Amino acid sequence: MRAQRIIDRPQAEIMADRKRKRTELLYKLRRGERRVSDRLAQIFEMQNALDDRIISERGVLKSLDEWVTGITIAMESEIDEIRREVNWKWWKNPKPVDVAALQGEVIDMWHFVVSLSEKVGLTADDVYRVYCDKNAENHSRQNGTSEKEGYLAKSSDEG
Repeated sequence: MRAQRIIDRPQAEIMADRKRKRTELLYKLRRGERRVSDRLAQIFEMQNALDDRIISERGVLKSLDEWVTGITIAMESEIDEIRREVNWKWWKNPKPVDVAALQGEVIDMWHFVVSLSEKVGLTADDVYRVYCDKNAENHSRQNGTSEKEGYLAKSSDEG
């Protein structure tokens, strides 16, 4: 049995609008506009300032191993909080999804993803470049043109 999804009409319209905006942003990026990249750099700067404040005010001293471990544990906690916002329990009656709360939890996750990225030496430009490369590779895997085996989807004839 598949988990039920409840999305009322206004939420569906919001999601469609967001999808349209994402498509427009991707189109702008392909045309060479850097607006999104600049915003990502700003997010990195903001997170760096927050991390520096926390480290300074709380006297946090950690090795790279300790940072990676701590941040990934925090990310696991955020994943649980994200999951609590949706109807994943097939044995319970579904509830309306609070999209604003769900989005807040996803942004909490972004804080940790950006913080971890910085701790392992990735800048906003690095993230953009490596993401684009990995995204192209993932498309190649789905196309069956990657050097990695096992990704080409079977046709309906292959069963």
